[in-house]
Amino acid sequence: MGDVVEQRPDGDPGQHRDSGAAGEPEIVPDVVPADPNRPGAELTPAGPTPPATTQPDPEQLRQFREFQQFQQFQQFLRFQEAQGQLGQQGQGQPGQLSTTADTALVPRRQPQAEPITRKVPGWLQWLGKKILGWLVFFLLLAIFATWAFNELFGSNDDNSTEAAARMGGGTYHTEELLAKEPYEAVRKVYHHIAQGRVDFACGRFDNDNGIQQRFAENTGDHPDCRHAVIALHEQVTHVNDYAESIFPRWYDPDATTVRIDSCDFDIQGGPALGVFTVTKVEMGQWLITDHEPGPSVCEANPTGPTGN
Repeated sequence: MGDVVEQRPDGDPGQHRDSGAAGEPEIVPDVVPADPNRPGAELTPAGPTPPATTQPDPEQLRQFREFQQFQQFQQFLRFQEAQGQLGQQGQGQPGQLSTTADTALVPRRQPQAEPITRKVPGWLQWLGKKILGWLVFFLLLAIFATWAFNELFGSNDDNSTEAAARMGGGTYHTEELLAKEPYEAVRKVYHHIAQGRVDFACGRFDNDNGIQQRFAENTGDHPDCRHAVIALHEQVTHVNDYAESIFPRWYDPDATTVRIDSCDFDIQGGPALGVFTVTKVEMGQWLITDHEPGPSVCEANPTGPTGN
């Protein structure tokens, strides 16, 4: 039985293959030939056209964006909550991450080692305070003792080596302990009596020839030089004026002995001490080698010992 040609609606004839049996013929689909003039036609497979992509609904896009914003807001709230928990826990050290899911990205500080402090025992503190208190006490006591010594015995005009010449010890033969001027030697006697310095005043006299004892007898029949100085000091009414009663005057530079009369000066603030003989000794020093009695109130000063 021959092939039957069926006329298609678009006018293209279709081919029918006879099954070789009686009945309806089998329909074979036609293959559309590719257009050689269209670009990429060689890559376009022949077959059914895929369905077009469905565009999203604007309402769905708006809901999706709102959902994303809600998720971001929830993450922000969890981050703030994690920061608040870290602040309450004292802020850990950097370098360690939180193990919770909410603070997975928040760094945690490592705990710092606390410094080791050793408490000082109470008995040691008490002992330290006591020792410090005693040190301050002895320091103040030493300062007060130094001040009192300077007030009573002075420290401006005589050094410690001058004490070796007290009571006419004779150490002026090897050391410079006496005045280098004759009038200064007598002025020192007035000065030390005004200050009440017994040993320094008596040390200006020659003790080898008994001049100290002679001075004690000439100034009031005292038993010795020490008692004489103490008694004369009690008669001083003005320390500064009496200490400066004798002042330098001209004398022969070639002389080795100078006689100094107290009444040649205006003695104020205490009694006059008579006449002194001063002799030049070793190393240019002047020593009182003789004493003569004189009036306690000189004629030039009839009102007696006075002060300013």
